[in-house]
Amino acid sequence: MKRLSLAIVTILIHVTVMAKEIKTEIIIRSTPEKIWAILTDFEKYPDWNPFIRSITGTVEEGEKITVNIAPPKNKAMTFKPIILTKTENRELRWLGSILFKGLFDGEHRFELTDNGDGTVRFVHSEQFRGIFVWLFNTENTRNGFIQMNQKLKELAEAESAG
Repeated sequence: MKRLSLAIVTILIHVTVMAKEIKTEIIIRSTPEKIWAILTDFEKYPDWNPFIRSITGTVEEGEKITVNIAPPKNKAMTFKPIILTKTENRELRWLGSILFKGLFDGEHRFELTDNGDGTVRFVHSEQFRGIFVWLFNTENTRNGFIQMNQKLKELAEAESAG
């Protein structure tokens, strides 16, 4: 019985520490302020953002928001993450869970780094953890990140040029 219990605990520990990460980045010829203004103007997301179709709620640390995503070749999905970090012109990060924490959690992050040469490095990433992470194929979500990054670049560079 001790061996069975030990085996079950070992499996649970192994499964709960499973993680996958998506990390994309793009260089944008603009300022952090202009990019941040686009990223945080959630009312306009349906007009330009092919991946995150909407964000509603109060986007402040500790607050719960509602996010609707539409990964390419997947069904749209709505979830209610909690804002972990909001640092003006630098970082927005939230943590969402499916059903309850520990099954499938995603920590989503937007990071802006001023390169000091008229460009900004935009990092769009998410780390997934939980028991069911091993079931998740990241390819479509990664493609959604890349599509969003490209649209953000086009919009920010057009505004910077204008």
